[in-house]
Amino acid sequence: MPFTAAEIARHLQGEVVGDPTTVLNNFAPADRAQAGDLTFAENETYLALAEQSAASAIIVSDKLNSTRKVLIRVASARVAFAKALALFFAEPALPAGVHPTAVVSPTAVIDPSAHIGPHCVIGDRAHIGARAALHAGDYVGADCRLGEDAVLFPNVTLYPRTELGRRVRVHSASVIGSDGFGYVLDNGAHRKVPQIGNVIVGDDVEIGAGVTIDRGALGPTIIGKGTKIDNLVQIAHNVQVGEHCLLVSQVGIAGSTKLGNYVTLAGQVGLAGHLKIGNQVTVAAQSGVMHDIPDGETWFGYPALLDKDFKRQVVASRHLPELLKRLNEVEKALGLSRKPKRGPTKAES
Repeated sequence: MPFTAAEIARHLQGEVVGDPTTVLNNFAPADRAQAGDLTFAENETYLALAEQSAASAIIVSDKLNSTRKVLIRVASARVAFAKALALFFAEPALPAGVHPTAVVSPTAVIDPSAHIGPHCVIGDRAHIGARAALHAGDYVGADCRLGEDAVLFPNVTLYPRTELGRRVRVHSASVIGSDGFGYVLDNGAHRKVPQIGNVIVGDDVEIGAGVTIDRGALGPTIIGKGTKIDNLVQIAHNVQVGEHCLLVSQVGIAGSTKLGNYVTLAGQVGLAGHLKIGNQVTVAAQSGVMHDIPDGETWFGYPALLDKDFKRQVVASRHLPELLKRLNEVEKALGLSRKPKRGPTKAES
């Protein structure tokens, strides 16, 4: 659907520099833009590339200027980029109603505006909110609750009593509410501890493909509102994730760990169980965290060693800079050379 530059500027709460009647048909990166396309530039370097393209208009930040292109000036070009993409590439509306191949319990409550796709299964006493959408092959267990505008993409599984807030999006092959990994050693065998809790997901959470979130052993596993979870993340039983966190691909969080708000866990981060991670903490990729982290700190590293050796090395490493400095001073005082000893020559051997 085409838009004028003025219409897009109003949508983005920006201003047009140039012809506001310019018609824009599509959004494209600068290196592929054609006439009638809109692109964006965050700085002078990207603006120069966009100016050389065939694009008809450019979204820019701050006070960037161009004499060659129509500009839509906004506070943040990257934020406006996200909003503009949603404008040009809106998700297709799904028709309300239940597909004839769906299996729906007679005690389930489904809002008339919801979409239930082919081969979905909805269990006893489940509640599906207004405008919620279940794509093909979804399973919603007994006593689950889906809020308004929640979306399950194909082949999502919600175990019984899972609760999803408003506008939650769960991508394909994710499993929410599966048994927590709880066992107790009994006469040489691992006896299963029944996992009788559930999972509660707050509003505006997005869960990627292939994510697994275990239900609590007793109470709930909780995902706070606004949190975004990438593909292939594992969240164990009774974990509590705060609001507006970012969990990047292949993160693993062990049981009963608690994350504050605005925590970022980069790819393949592992958190041990029963930890407390503060607000606005960042953990760099492939790090293994075994201790609580206070608010606002950045941690990284993966010392995968035996527990006793790990602790000794961490303690010792903290003293290494001072020890090396003192060693250097002693060697200088004694007139000792720090050059490595020469090995025997071939003749000496």
